[in-house]
Amino acid sequence: MAGCGGESKAPSQQAAGEKYPVKPVEFIVPWGPGGGADQTARTSAPHVEKALGVSLPVINVAGATGVVGMNKMLAAPNDGYSLLVYTADTHALLATAGDKAPFKFEDLTPVARMIKAPSFLFVKADGKYKNWADFEKAAKENPGKIKVGITGQGSPDDMTVQFLASKGIKLQGVPFPNPSERYVSVLGDHVDALYEQAGDVRQYVEGKQMIPIIVFNEERFPAFKDVPCSKELGLEIYMPQTRSVMIKAGTDPEKVKKLGDAFKKAYDTPEYQKWLDQQYGTKDSYLGPADAVKFFKEDLASMKALLKK
Repeated sequence: MAGCGGESKAPSQQAAGEKYPVKPVEFIVPWGPGGGADQTARTSAPHVEKALGVSLPVINVAGATGVVGMNKMLAAPNDGYSLLVYTADTHALLATAGDKAPFKFEDLTPVARMIKAPSFLFVKADGKYKNWADFEKAAKENPGKIKVGITGQGSPDDMTVQFLASKGIKLQGVPFPNPSERYVSVLGDHVDALYEQAGDVRQYVEGKQMIPIIVFNEERFPAFKDVPCSKELGLEIYMPQTRSVMIKAGTDPEKVKKLGDAFKKAYDTPEYQKWLDQQYGTKDSYLGPADAVKFFKEDLASMKALLKK
């Protein structure tokens, strides 16, 4: 598997008998510290290190909806020593930017999908909105003035804001590349709501500082059974967050397999499973290299279809 889309790249072939890995494998998180992408890397890395026998230093390189960090990974040789956390936010750029996207799907090869979790809108617990009905009413009475903290332009967050606008719920998306900035923005009343996954703001939900008002899913989420899902409200948008591991296309398939096996071992550990539960991740979160290719292609097609609605 030379690349996701099969486009030819000069492969870094593993010589017969070559040991891999023999040095640290950098693990790039293209977002700031503290958010879901960062947690995915830091929770899995110690277990991957045990499986591979080398260190996996986590490096945060935030900016441009994940593209700055991706460019750092793509600038490295395709020798298996540079990995990237790839989120649905960055993947969505291939749909929203089209031919003008700053990268191609064929530039990457999936190693593993490590988490899938539904997305919500959260508001400040002691703020002016107590539920989705309150929020929707305010948005319709003040078109374009209700602010939502999002990860960046062209992200699923942004696509959701655009979709809601097409349904007469016009919001203003305010991008923050660092998770902590998004969280502070809603708690400090700089924005009215936050698009996020429940696990990423678990401490604020359990601390009764934030409440979810809608889950963008086909059914209600068991942990928040009183929160309406988008489908029951007539809003057919279901965009789960995914966080996966990518490597540069052209990396030797044997190295990709070894990495995929190591991440599967990490995924299966009690520690990672506990974290996955805390993140409200789905039980089918993990996908290996081949299944991840299929998922990303189908997910991209779904996002492109949504943009046409």
